[in-house]
Amino acid sequence: MKKIITIGEIVVEIMAVEPGLGFTAAIPLIGPFASGAPAIFIDQAAKLGQPCGIVSAVGNDDFGVLNVERLRRDGADVSAIGVHPTAATGSAFVRYRPDGNRDFIYNIRHSACSAIGLTPEAEALIDGADHLHIMGSALFFDGIVSAIFEATRRIKAKGGTVSFDPNIRKEMLELPGMREALAHALENADLFMPSGPEMFLFTKATEEAAAIAELLERGIKAIVVKRGADGASYFDRSGEVSAPAFRVEEIDPTGAGDSFGAAFVSCWLRGMAPGKALTIANATGARAVSVKGPMEGTSTMAEIETFLHSQGVAA
Repeated sequence: MKKIITIGEIVVEIMAVEPGLGFTAAIPLIGPFASGAPAIFIDQAAKLGQPCGIVSAVGNDDFGVLNVERLRRDGADVSAIGVHPTAATGSAFVRYRPDGNRDFIYNIRHSACSAIGLTPEAEALIDGADHLHIMGSALFFDGIVSAIFEATRRIKAKGGTVSFDPNIRKEMLELPGMREALAHALENADLFMPSGPEMFLFTKATEEAAAIAELLERGIKAIVVKRGADGASYFDRSGEVSAPAFRVEEIDPTGAGDSFGAAFVSCWLRGMAPGKALTIANATGARAVSVKGPMEGTSTMAEIETFLHSQGVAA
């Protein structure tokens, strides 16, 4: 099978036990949980049995050990995760508001993540890869952007493929170099995976059908639009396929989109029909939201098949 890699942040997430408005008073917390969008993505790919690895960095601390050992145990290649001798592993504190929105306090940019770059171990992982998955959330630091650009060049030069999940808040668009990095990712993407309105950040068109046509005209092979509770749709030059979401009790939505993306990319690289790949990805996302903790809901294929059977859907 083809080997997937990604490049980006690894953090721990510490969550408020009860909903509320921010962190201005002492409150009960739970964690740490292994986290970081690229780490969640690669963990999910690993649990599906896909060869995969991540270029990242953690601190020489318990939070780093927690993350690296979790990824190693689930089958990911952790050889290109550097251990910074002095900087701490990145962290994210999260609290859910009563309306479902979230408040975050991050320590990523000034954490060990700032050391992510083209180390010899990273270069070895890149040179052994067939597919690069780019996440917009990772494009916050020059070293990461440079590594992603070089990985894109090397993987595309040998006939490999690239997928791109924007996974970005509008506020991040004004960070220095962010728009250029996003444009580079889109220009090289074979598979583009926006969440709903994210696609309009990259098109002149403001209506979905026209935006899809515009993106395909640029040379993107396939587009997957993630619609949350409304499921997901796949588009290529031959047409469109959609699949509904599964109804589950939502406990924690963090990481569901990353898990969905890993499942779809893994299935796509295996040559699976788009409709079946969407169904498996939707099931993976549904299982992810039903568990507290951003990486705690990642699934094996056996668990996904059991879930689909419980929903009356053929695996």
